[in-house]
Amino acid sequence: MDPASLINGYDLSSLSVGALGGHSALDTAFGAKKSGFRSVVVAQKGRDATYAKHYRTREGDRGCVDEVITVKKFSDVLEDSVQKQLRTLNTIFLHSRYFWVYFDDFAKVENDFQIPIFGSRHLLRLEERSEKFNQYHLLEKAGIRTPKIFAKPTDIDRLCIVKASEAKRGYERAFFLAGNEPSWEAEGSRLEKEGIVDKSWRKAIIEEFIVGAQVNFNFFYSPLTREVELLGTDMRRQTNLDGFLRMTSVDQAKALKHVELKMVETGHVAVTVKESLLERAFDLGEKFVKATQALPKDIDPTGKGIIGPFALQGAVVAEDGKEDIVIFDVSLRTPGSPGIAATPYSSYLYGHPMTMGERIGREIRQAISEDALEKVLT
Repeated sequence: MDPASLINGYDLSSLSVGALGGHSALDTAFGAKKSGFRSVVVAQKGRDATYAKHYRTREGDRGCVDEVITVKKFSDVLEDSVQKQLRTLNTIFLHSRYFWVYFDDFAKVENDFQIPIFGSRHLLRLEERSEKFNQYHLLEKAGIRTPKIFAKPTDIDRLCIVKASEAKRGYERAFFLAGNEPSWEAEGSRLEKEGIVDKSWRKAIIEEFIVGAQVNFNFFYSPLTREVELLGTDMRRQTNLDGFLRMTSVDQAKALKHVELKMVETGHVAVTVKESLLERAFDLGEKFVKATQALPKDIDPTGKGIIGPFALQGAVVAEDGKEDIVIFDVSLRTPGSPGIAATPYSSYLYGHPMTMGERIGREIRQAISEDALEKVLT
């Protein structure tokens, strides 16, 4: 889509920044308000109190959500009536994985959502490992180290993680571990029988399990300054894995007889990394940006590559007395981790802690002042 046509008729002096009501909507709203924009959240009925009540703007400069559009289901954001409201509010929308998983066809968002998106409208589909060209291919093009991928279970020769999907919520993870083909078959079959993994688990990626200190590197690429910024680092908090990790090995063994181990993401924890690793992290971020900018038109019709927030998620490993970073997951949009502001990296650059939402609001404001809004929209 042409950004110029999408913002045609917009009053740039009265812009709103919008998001779906979940994942990172509050951070988006907070960042919008900090930069002088109105904020709008499209919330699903029954899940709207967070935005319409608890964080709604009110007297005394409290709250950060100005407008709430309530829909029956999240996919209704594509309805003409909802898009009309968003356009009336001069809305620039911030997408996230939360925004995309409610549509079974990415093309519906890419082609039918007539609202300007801050970020890369066509790249988020690369997060899906089922795509013909996906994040693994992109990381390879960037020259970034990733875990070894096993094409078939008979090739498994070490501890691996099978990246299967949940049976009930296909967009959520139901990963499991296997050390060889028999354990792969036994564990996958058991989890399928118990209704935990999707029946297509045999087609799931089999990836070398990396033993290291997990870190998510949350970057921001500005098309205005052409700089890659590291805004913060964090790691996932998962249930009920975190509960198991608080037990002794003896208690873990006992608990596993009664409770199934799960790795459902429930939040993030801010972490830091040694300064000696920062140069390596920036190198990976810069390589990744260049790789997205070199993608063919059939993958990224805009030719812009990544815009704004992205994350390289992996682990720091120690080998032969040296440390390296191995990346095993990619986010091509805003992360769901406002806690990254608790790490010092944005302060080192801007003099104060900054969430991703605030950085996005700042970029939109700068783009307007430079008459370059089309550079950050798709």
